[in-house]
Amino acid sequence: MHDDGYFDERVAAGYDEDAAERFAPAVLDPTVDFLAGLAGSGTALELGIGTGRVGLPLAARGVPVHGIDLSEAMVGRLRAKPGGDAIAVTIGDIATTRVEGSFSLGYLVFNTIMNLTTQETQVACFRNAASHLLPGGCFVIEVNVPQLRRLPPGETFHVFDANETYYGIDEYDVANQGLVSHHLTIADDRPERLSIPFRYVWPAELDLMAALAGMRLRERWGGWGREPFTSESRSHVSVWEKP
Repeated sequence: MHDDGYFDERVAAGYDEDAAERFAPAVLDPTVDFLAGLAGSGTALELGIGTGRVGLPLAARGVPVHGIDLSEAMVGRLRAKPGGDAIAVTIGDIATTRVEGSFSLGYLVFNTIMNLTTQETQVACFRNAASHLLPGGCFVIEVNVPQLRRLPPGETFHVFDANETYYGIDEYDVANQGLVSHHLTIADDRPERLSIPFRYVWPAELDLMAALAGMRLRERWGGWGREPFTSESRSHVSVWEKP
């Protein structure tokens, strides 16, 4: 289970601003197109719905969306947005929380599977998603490919972003597939640090988790625009199907 303290009121207040590039139509439109195509005339369950970046435009496309999220602060931001009151959200852990009904689509975007910091809870999340799906339904995950090749031998830190007001540093614990993302923001000449723990996960490992949950891989892409997934892909969008 991931502590909602990492997505408290302080983080929620600036979350959409910090993720502004992910709200751009060039990023969001292909995401919503992809998911709406899979949902068809059915309903969708978003695991980790957060502030509704994806759930709101998907619902606006006519797909009924139900969300699960652990952070009341993030969900509060969703509910304050136009259309936010029309999306049912259950406060709870995405690995274990059950909601009423069955869905044609379940999805989890932007590395949220890594917020579950043990293999056990990641496996439980797959089983939870599968238990909500109708036969023939799909579960979609968007997640980074672990970037271990960027670590020089013996090093544990990788700077993934740096400018005058922000430093992003990933700290790896390779033996345990652990990753802590350190975000150092400098405002009014004062640094503020936010450090969030993750468990990175490989594509083949995700396929095994899906198999344990009774699903099979249907397709894997390098992005929402169905770019080919290659050895150089930094992330992937994978779709597993419930028989």
